[in-house]
Amino acid sequence: MTDNTINPINPAEALRILSEKIKLETVIMQRLREEVGKVIVGQSYMIDRLLIALLADGHVLLEGVPGLAKTLAIKTLAEAIDVEFSRIQFTPDLLPADVTGTLIYNQKSEQFTVKKGPIFANFILADEINRAPAKVQSALLEAMQERQITIGDETYKLPAPFLVLATQNPIEQEGTYPLPEAQVDRFMLKVFLGYPTIEEEKQIIRTNVQKGGIPACGKVLSTNDIMRARELVREVYLDEKVEQYIVDLVYATRTPEKYGLAYLEPMIGFGCSPRASINLALAAKAYAFLQGRAFVVPEDVRAIAPDVMRHRMGLTYEAEAENITATDIVNKIINKVEVP
Repeated sequence: MTDNTINPINPAEALRILSEKIKLETVIMQRLREEVGKVIVGQSYMIDRLLIALLADGHVLLEGVPGLAKTLAIKTLAEAIDVEFSRIQFTPDLLPADVTGTLIYNQKSEQFTVKKGPIFANFILADEINRAPAKVQSALLEAMQERQITIGDETYKLPAPFLVLATQNPIEQEGTYPLPEAQVDRFMLKVFLGYPTIEEEKQIIRTNVQKGGIPACGKVLSTNDIMRARELVREVYLDEKVEQYIVDLVYATRTPEKYGLAYLEPMIGFGCSPRASINLALAAKAYAFLQGRAFVVPEDVRAIAPDVMRHRMGLTYEAEAENITATDIVNKIINKVEVP
């Protein structure tokens, strides 16, 4: 089934009009990148993925060693977009009510009143999400999926836009609670962060030790700008051939032998869920939008596929014994599946 966002009466004209609208919006997005770049040195890969998730209405799971500006990045992004930012430090003694909120009894009025938790914000930083028990993780992930919270008998809608950035430290495993596969699947993207280059690190030093400290980030976008951009992202044209390519990439994780990748079968415990196909299509649209295009090309899908797919498949002990990662498998699939 083709995504018929282009007017069937005059598709060329509709595409041209959409392209003009997108070009105007990408100028605003470039201003946002520049503003964030005043504070965050390097890490353009991370910033781009945050923007893709924001435009595609998804969430991001970030994995990297401490000190790579994970917290600073989302805080700066929130400052630049004029939205409410909330940070939740996940610890083993955290309770679900500490995240979502609870009912408090008022003795004077003899009534219960609602005290909303830190989840009621536009941008949520779930710092070290794997440090909290399963109940707390579930409370957050339910909010991510349903975009609402139930406290007592009442259900409250969460604000829009709503973006959760969860971080994990890959080094420390003691006292952690790994996210179950079904919960990890709720994240649109899983992004691995590496160390900055030598030049970037020198610039980081200069930025942090200069007089006045890190420069302030100004507000360049409103929530209305984000919601308008999201609508345009949904209109980005996805051809049926590119749609088939997305499905082939996902199906290759389930039945690799049908794509000439039989040697991967012993490595994959289970393949990607249908959420991978949905999120890959949405993320590819957002990626094309950020490039200033009104249509998705296969290169958009290839660029974002590892971030969408790597956390949605299970590896066998054989793969782990041979030090083969999910990213390795996704890259092998991308290089093998025929590009339309």
